Amino acid sequence: MNYTLMHKDIPVADLTLDETTGSIQRIDALFRGGHLPVGVSVRRGMADRAALNEWWEDRSIPASRSGLREALETMGVTSSKLLLTRCYGLSLSDRYWIKPVGSGLTWHSVNFFENSFSEDVGDALFGAPAKKEGFDFSSPDNTSDGFLKKRWKILDDKRCLIKAGSPPFLQQPFNEVIASKMADRLGIPHIPYTLLWDGGIPYSVCEDFVTPYTELIPAWRVMQVQKKDNQTSVYQHYRNCCNVLEIPNVAHALDQMMVLDYLIANEDRHFNNFGLLRNPDTLEWLGPAPIYDSGSSLDYDKLTPQIRSGRNITCKPFKKTHQDQLRLVTSFDWLDLSKLDGVDQDIREVFTGAEEFIDKERVEAIIASVNQRIQMLETFVLTQRPQEDSTENDVERNVAAEYGMGQQH
Repeated sequence: MNYTLMHKDIPVADLTLDETTGSIQRIDALFRGGHLPVGVSVRRGMADRAALNEWWEDRSIPASRSGLREALETMGVTSSKLLLTRCYGLSLSDRYWIKPVGSGLTWHSVNFFENSFSEDVGDALFGAPAKKEGFDFSSPDNTSDGFLKKRWKILDDKRCLIKAGSPPFLQQPFNEVIASKMADRLGIPHIPYTLLWDGGIPYSVCEDFVTPYTELIPAWRVMQVQKKDNQTSVYQHYRNCCNVLEIPNVAHALDQMMVLDYLIANEDRHFNNFGLLRNPDTLEWLGPAPIYDSGSSLDYDKLTPQIRSGRNITCKPFKKTHQDQLRLVTSFDWLDLSKLDGVDQDIREVFTGAEEFIDKERVEAIIASVNQRIQMLETFVLTQRPQEDSTENDVERNVAAEYGMGQQH
C-alpha cells in the first residue's frame, strides 16, 4: 500500500505500508524533513524509519484498551493498527494523515476538525453489536489512546471526548471534574470536564482543546529530540529538550502540574498525557498545553480503608514519589492554597448521585485525604529548601507504546 505522509496539505514523505501488519515497510522519498513528527531524525537525506514507525504505530488504539478484543471482532479487523489506514491516520490531536498515492484528497476534504465522522467505531468500542452492513471506519476513534473506554462525539457542533471509568468504582470521570475544579480555583490552565450519565453509567466529557490552527505534541515525542545520558535526570532531560526547541514558560507549567498532581494524588501522569502546543503551518511552538487527563487519581482503584492510610500512591512522570517530585518545583510564589477553602463541598457535589459506585464513606475518605495533602503542602512550602536535582528515584522509562500516541484521554 503506497501513501504520502501529509502534514495538512504539505507532503512530508512517501511510504509503503505492509498490508498485513499496517506498519511502515519502507520510506520511498522524503520531501519536507522539517515537518516530520517531532523526534524523527533525518540522516543523509533519509528519515529514521524505525522512529517513524514507532510514531505511526503509537497512533493506534493500545492493546490494553478495555473491550478492544471484542470491538475488533465486531469490526472484523484483526489488529488496531490496521484501523489506521481505514481513517487515513487522522486524529483530533494533530494535523498528520496519510494520503493514498494518486488520490485527489485534500486536508480540507478529509480532516475531522471541519468534517463530520462516523460513530460506528465508537459504538463498537463501547460494546454495541455489529452492524449488519455499511460499517463506516471514518472516525478519530481509530487513533484514540489510553486503556479506558472512550469515544469522540460531535455535541452542539463541538468535538468532545467521552471517557468511561474502570470497575468497580468507575471513579475516573468524577476525578476529572474534581481535578478541573481544583485547577480552576488555583488558576492553573486546564481543560474543563463535565459529567455525563448514560444508562446509569458515569462518563467524563471534555471539548477538544486542539483547534484547526494548533496541534498537540506529547512530552514523549519531545523527549526524543535529543538522547538522554545516564547522568541527567528525567526531569532535566525534558527541560533540556524543551530548551532546544525554545519552548516558553515550561518550568512554570511543570511546577503547576506537579503541584496539582500532588494534591489529587495522580498516579498516571505519564509522558503521553501532557505536552506542548505548536502551530502546524509555521511550526512555531506556542507553549505548554493546558492540563488534561487527570482521572487516575484520588485513589481511584483503592478500597476505602486504603484511601485513609494514604500509602502506596505511585507517581509519574519524573519521580516515583510525589514528595520527591515536589522538590523539583522551582517556585511556589504563584500558589495560594487558601483558594482551596471550600473544596470539600465541590467534591461532595461532584459525587452527588454516584452512591451506587461511590458511597458516602468513600467520599469522606477522599475529602480527608485531599485536606491532608493540602496541609502537608502548606508545611512543605514553608520548610522546603532548594535542592539539586539528580537521577535518584527517577521514574523508569515510560514507553509510548504502553499508552498510545498521547492525545486528550
